[in-house]
Amino acid sequence: MIRSNQKYWSYQFVNWANSLLKTGTLLFLLGACKATSEKPFDFSVIEKLVYSGELKKAELLADSIKGIRILGEINLFKLDSIVEIARRIPIDFSLKEAEVISRLNKYFPDLDSGMIQRWEENRKLEMRLIDGEKRYFNNAVSNLFRLDDEAKICKTKVDGLIIDSLDLFCINHTRNVIEQTKTIGEPVLPVRMKLNYTITVNPNVIPNGKTIRCWMPFPREGHSRQKNIWLLKSNPEQASVAPASDLQRTIYLEKKAEKDRPTVFQIEFEVETAAQYFDLKPEHLKPYDTSSAVYKEFTAERPPQIVFTDEIIQLANLILDGETNPLLKTHKIYNWINGSVRWASALEYGTIPNIPEYVLKNQHGDCGMQTLLFMTLARSQGIPVKWQSGWMLHPGEVNLHDWCEVYFEGVGWVPVDQSFGLQNDAGEKVRNFYRSGIDAYRLIVNDDYGRKLTPEKKFMRSEPYDFQRGELEWEGGNLYFDKWDWHMEVEYR
Repeated sequence: MIRSNQKYWSYQFVNWANSLLKTGTLLFLLGACKATSEKPFDFSVIEKLVYSGELKKAELLADSIKGIRILGEINLFKLDSIVEIARRIPIDFSLKEAEVISRLNKYFPDLDSGMIQRWEENRKLEMRLIDGEKRYFNNAVSNLFRLDDEAKICKTKVDGLIIDSLDLFCINHTRNVIEQTKTIGEPVLPVRMKLNYTITVNPNVIPNGKTIRCWMPFPREGHSRQKNIWLLKSNPEQASVAPASDLQRTIYLEKKAEKDRPTVFQIEFEVETAAQYFDLKPEHLKPYDTSSAVYKEFTAERPPQIVFTDEIIQLANLILDGETNPLLKTHKIYNWINGSVRWASALEYGTIPNIPEYVLKNQHGDCGMQTLLFMTLARSQGIPVKWQSGWMLHPGEVNLHDWCEVYFEGVGWVPVDQSFGLQNDAGEKVRNFYRSGIDAYRLIVNDDYGRKLTPEKKFMRSEPYDFQRGELEWEGGNLYFDKWDWHMEVEYR
């Protein structure tokens, strides 16, 4: 859709299109439009424009292709998805340079362009050029203090030292878990919780009387550390819980929008969760049955996020340095990520072509990004790993969270939380707890990523991989995260 300065951009597009015609690129693109709907259309030029920040050019080219009106349904969906990603990127990068400078001046009275340029170049102040303008990630400033030690010192001088209460809580809790565990992997220290989850759609985002379809997170069944799940109530009352076999578990609701009023969806449920710790030794493991379905599925690549690139293989070989035992392999990979990749607030996953590649390039990532890097490195070395995610429900620290499980022959699935890292404790077992254990304050919603929801969604998901906040759409399309808010309340029984 060409907006305000239509004539200017139309003129610029003609010049740009002419240059592509000279190279034959645009002829190839437009010629491909004549293909049947069954044949895939090559949108690589548009995708490159999107990820290089030339969003207006990408939008113009997409409009010109759609104007021919001979693309099939699958290709139209893909094209619309690329355009939607182009719309989402500026939402993540909403800060302009003046605002970033204003926020930094509080901590750096002598701030100059050289400091900012240095932070940008070493990828500690995340910035992109979007249609020729510098735009910064919404959490670029807070991430700077996580990623740059000197900047963190300056912040501490102004704000004072902040003690992370979650770290202290987890050290005490995991110490108790280890003490209570008498049999390897037994669930211990169960916690009963009542959860109240609310999604509020902004007023007037869709026309009055139109139906909003809503998928909300719901606990997975069949786990030894998660049981006694009860749906207590929902708003609206009519709700459909997805089958237990769904690897991304949902509860589905519908409501009609009312003019000038927010649309509220709400569920209340109870669940009992427990901790689990595996005090494993290398000799506990048996050789993998490489012909088994579990081994084949969970050591496989899964593009676009789990890909065994040359960089991944070379890095894994460097980290492992000839190690052959699967348990010690996972320890080495875990320790390397813990020491090399810092935690930082992340972009929306759906805007990143390959997350492990992004993490290695930027040397930071949030829980899910670190987990995907761990999974990719481990799978590339023949270690079965699967995704797991949902919520962390620690008192005072309720939030979305991702982790994984590693399969060891003769033991089974063992939880691994990469982003919780090595704990600051003198005791070896407590320090290394999250390499083969999980605390009791977890809500498991997903046992995989990027699976179909029940009922199936018609439009591109807001989060195409993970599922924690929920998904919404109406007959006119998907409702992205900028159109609604979410809130989780936890009552510990």
